[in-house]
Amino acid sequence: MNRFASRTRVTIADVARRAQVSKTTVYHVLPGKRPVAGSTRERVEDAIRALGYRPDGVARSLRTRTSHLVAVIIPDITNPFYPTVARGLEDGLHGGGYRTLIGNTDRHPEREVEFIQEVVDRGVDGIVLDSFTLTGDQVEELVPSSVPVIRIGPTVMEEPGFDSVHADDERGAFDATTHLLERWGRRVAMIQGPPGAAASRNAGYLRALEAVGAPFQPDLLLSGQWTRQGGHDAMRVLLALPEPPIAVFCGNDLMALGALDAARDLGVAVPGELALAGFDDIEAAAMAVPPLTTVSNPAHETGLLAGVMLRERMGGAYRGAPRTVTLPCRLILRSTA
Repeated sequence: MNRFASRTRVTIADVARRAQVSKTTVYHVLPGKRPVAGSTRERVEDAIRALGYRPDGVARSLRTRTSHLVAVIIPDITNPFYPTVARGLEDGLHGGGYRTLIGNTDRHPEREVEFIQEVVDRGVDGIVLDSFTLTGDQVEELVPSSVPVIRIGPTVMEEPGFDSVHADDERGAFDATTHLLERWGRRVAMIQGPPGAAASRNAGYLRALEAVGAPFQPDLLLSGQWTRQGGHDAMRVLLALPEPPIAVFCGNDLMALGALDAARDLGVAVPGELALAGFDDIEAAAMAVPPLTTVSNPAHETGLLAGVMLRERMGGAYRGAPRTVTLPCRLILRSTA
């Protein structure tokens, strides 16, 4: 036998498969801190011995070493907002010798769980998480208490146990919608993200309608799934209404750019016949034709502060109560509104 032949690394999934349990159950058995039925625990421990599994994440808990790896779990790597967040995170971690692993989940709950389990198995020292599907309790089930988690993004769960960094999405959406209402008229639509996502942006839109006494009209609220194609499709539906909207607020810039594409395809002049505003102020917003009115979402600052807070947690410089940082947003007026 070639003594230089590589050995296949045994993973949590291998242990779970042999013991006929879920990967989450294996995670509960390993630290020995969560209740697991005796027979189940015995099957898992037998599988660990039989396979020769060496759990790096548990070895980490003994603090014999650190991996100097930080995981960033995000919903869509193609959205230009997230690479800017990742760059800010690198800046916030600067000087600590940390490197980042990026996991793209495409907003699938099962992929979020799989990524978290995988990076914990790899022994990361900290996690930055943007998820609107996982509750705080679920994250606590998946991540050992020794691994700090910073939650970011437009859907930060207001639950104890985690530091968080997010923009003031509600105020940003309120300001953008108010601008459209005051300048263009009362029939203002919104193209929002997937159901359950960015509730604060939706709330800002609704609050602006209420503030000026404009009625909420369900046919003017559609989902664009955070994507350019989704924004395009939603805008086509809105423009096909018997009474189309006079203005549209989009929950992110990708959807707004798709909405602008749809208006151009249908020969609807922006801003002559239709006003349009987005959210995030990605680089493409200023280069659109015409340039897109939007709300600044401080992506670099979000990543930077997440990195600083995470480094403080990982290094033990801060061990206090969870902290929440809310960053201000700013309405940026360009040509579309």
